[in-house]
Amino acid sequence: MPAINLTQALKDEYQNLFDACQINLDKLSSVETIVNRITQNQNRYEQVGNGLGIPWYFIAAIHNMESSSNFNCHLHNGDPLSQRTTHVPAGRPTNGQPPFTWEVSAADSLTFQRLNQWSDWSLPGLLYKTEAYNGWGYRNSHPEVLSPYLWSGSNHYLRGKYVADGRWSDTAVSSQIGAAVILRRLVERRIITFESDPNLPARKPFLNYSTKRVEYGEQLQQFLNQFPGIYVLVDGVPGQKTSDAFKLVTGNYLSGDPRA
Repeated sequence: MPAINLTQALKDEYQNLFDACQINLDKLSSVETIVNRITQNQNRYEQVGNGLGIPWYFIAAIHNMESSSNFNCHLHNGDPLSQRTTHVPAGRPTNGQPPFTWEVSAADSLTFQRLNQWSDWSLPGLLYKTEAYNGWGYRNSHPEVLSPYLWSGSNHYLRGKYVADGRWSDTAVSSQIGAAVILRRLVERRIITFESDPNLPARKPFLNYSTKRVEYGEQLQQFLNQFPGIYVLVDGVPGQKTSDAFKLVTGNYLSGDPRA
């Protein structure tokens, strides 16, 4: 299959998809169960990841996808640790004798994928390597379907999946919760933050306090007017009255307000 490179366009795609990701409410309970299980085992993921320069939450997300976070299975593909892997990649780890510890197997899987040589652990870089871990079959052969390995359980995925190696179904629906969806919930719960992309400027507030019309000013005022007792002129100028209303809703004045 053609190689997929992490271009700026692909970085933007990952970022935009993640920003717009909404967890399906009927999947939220399952998502929370996974997130709670992952955080309970954070130390084990860190023990492997810290020595390799790999974020613990990347390893945790992959572990959930490959074996539902079962520490008796290889990180490579979910095969049992009692023997070397039999599915792709078969025969791993090549060193040592089974049964393997999960930590030994996990380190082998991550170095086999050369993830210890990867340095871009920004959100786009992380999602790129997550999709690569599962393979580029969706992107290369079925680009009309965003990979459920990332997006199942969210507004970005409905149906269509590989039901076996090389065997595609238009109607099959993934029952898993995608890795990006789990990462999204970890961010929403403020358990993790992502490294900044060194090639992008630091993110700034969408708008600040201003006495002039600004982009998104009207959208903010329309949003504030939805709350009882708040009546703001929708003129696109986020000045003192808009900042007052913002404080009533959020507890803080707008960024840049002299009173903040």
